[in-house]
Amino acid sequence: MVNNMYKVKVFDESHERDLETKVNSFLSTIEGKEVIDIKYEVAITMFSNEQIYCFSAMILYKD
Repeated sequence: MVNNMYKVKVFDESHERDLETKVNSFLSTIEGKEVIDIKYEVAITMFSNEQIYCFSAMILYKD
């Protein structure tokens, strides 16, 4: 019996290019596995008159 478990990997970065690099690097490590979905989100907040960004992604895949 094949055990195809669903797994998630979550990334959280301050810059979109850092997130892109991390996600692409991870995807290259799971080559041959089925990616079910990738969720992407951006959050912005203000702190002491400075905008702070949070770029995140969640990858759902079959192991």
